[in-house]
Amino acid sequence: MGFILDAFLFSWQLLKQAAPFFIFGLLLAGLIKIVLPPEQVAKHLGSKGLGSVVKAALVGIPLPLCSCSVLPVAASLKKQGAGRGAVAAFLVSTPESGIDSMAITWALLDPIMTFARPIAAFVSAAVAGLFQNMIPDVQPVIIQKGSASCSCSCACKSQQTITCCGDASKTQRHGPLRDFLYSVLEIWDDLAVWFFVGLIVAGIIAGLVPSDFFGSHLGGGISSMLIMLVVGIPIYICATASTPVAAAMILKGMSPGTALVFLMVGPATNITSMAVLFKILGKAGAAIYLVSIAVCSIACGLALDWLYGFWNVEPSAIIGKAAEMVPEPVMTLSALILIGSFVFLRLKKA
Repeated sequence: MGFILDAFLFSWQLLKQAAPFFIFGLLLAGLIKIVLPPEQVAKHLGSKGLGSVVKAALVGIPLPLCSCSVLPVAASLKKQGAGRGAVAAFLVSTPESGIDSMAITWALLDPIMTFARPIAAFVSAAVAGLFQNMIPDVQPVIIQKGSASCSCSCACKSQQTITCCGDASKTQRHGPLRDFLYSVLEIWDDLAVWFFVGLIVAGIIAGLVPSDFFGSHLGGGISSMLIMLVVGIPIYICATASTPVAAAMILKGMSPGTALVFLMVGPATNITSMAVLFKILGKAGAAIYLVSIAVCSIACGLALDWLYGFWNVEPSAIIGKAAEMVPEPVMTLSALILIGSFVFLRLKKA
């Protein structure tokens, strides 16, 4: 019973710390989705060359799309004539980052990781895109209705994305405010389950794992990061849900660089999406995609560990400090708003 109580209290504390910043991130994400919907992204990135790779990597960073919902958008990019490099760069940077995940990173981790995460996403996306441009192009692909490859529910949920059914459906407009609120709730609906799963996993780690476990086994270095690659590549976890898990692991002694590897490869790769990646990029392109993410995540992880050491910063001492500026009642109210809205959305679907 003691372990269960400790896990619950840690998860609740993480939820309170993250909630105000996460709600702020959701509001910004909803605004971005209204101003820059995925069909417009496809329209403006439908070109080839180095410039399109850089543009696709930058545009993907703030967009609130997970590794499954980004696939139909990438397929549309390919269909509209975008080069392999732009498609690959968009596929990498979009799920690895996002305005919502950056907000929660600021709350649960620290400013260094908050800035390192989108920079690492851009670097890995640009590298993947540049190498993709070196191999021959393949035929445009449309993700067909009922495809076994498109098994992630979030890929077909959004009415504002180009869905697995292969058509570009748009949300019916009812006015700016209503469209904005709809987008915010839609994004939260896509993320909510995994967000709470991440909090629960973080609580289990905090309550069950010995305080020196990750320090002894995953304290830093290439070997630790290779282990994290093996763990992170096949699983599905979105950028938002991976953040509380990373926070718990760092508190238990994991190096920030090793945690960054998890934060990069977990959201950007998973077994479910690989079949679709083969269709979009081809076998050689999918291999380059995985190798680019793996190599760049380790390089960025090593650089991040060096940076913490150079500045003589103890990661566990500054994790979650940003949340201390928020009054306790505001944190509690924000957490209750997230829980209440989640229950409302579940009941609405029932």
